[in-house]
Amino acid sequence: MRDFKNETGIPARHGERDTRAAVLRGWRRRCPNCGAGPLMIGYLKIQDHCAVCGEDLHHHRADDGPAWATILIAGHILAPLMIAIYVAWRPQAWEMAVGFSLLFTVLALYLLPRLKGMFVGFQWARRMHGFAGAA
Repeated sequence: MRDFKNETGIPARHGERDTRAAVLRGWRRRCPNCGAGPLMIGYLKIQDHCAVCGEDLHHHRADDGPAWATILIAGHILAPLMIAIYVAWRPQAWEMAVGFSLLFTVLALYLLPRLKGMFVGFQWARRMHGFAGAA
């Protein structure tokens, strides 16, 4: 297992972990430790360990957090858009329902794995749920 160093030169496994970098790596669906290895197998399953640096990733407890955040973000994007489109063009109810259901589905499918990666990256950076390792 290699020790990846942060910008201060301290191995990431032993020093303070950069939360911002870990969360951004999670957004890109990469290992929060090295940023090189894939975080997920398939669409949402988290790897047990990173294929590049060997960091254990099975400790995560994302649970329903990513789904909640996906609904929250998509709802806050689509609700004002719905109102604006209705006021501007007055489409039929079925057109609104079909159009926004499809738009929500696409947005949710895009956001869900990225938000799950962010949750895992945050937990890793804050040493939550077994990510502390040997400090």
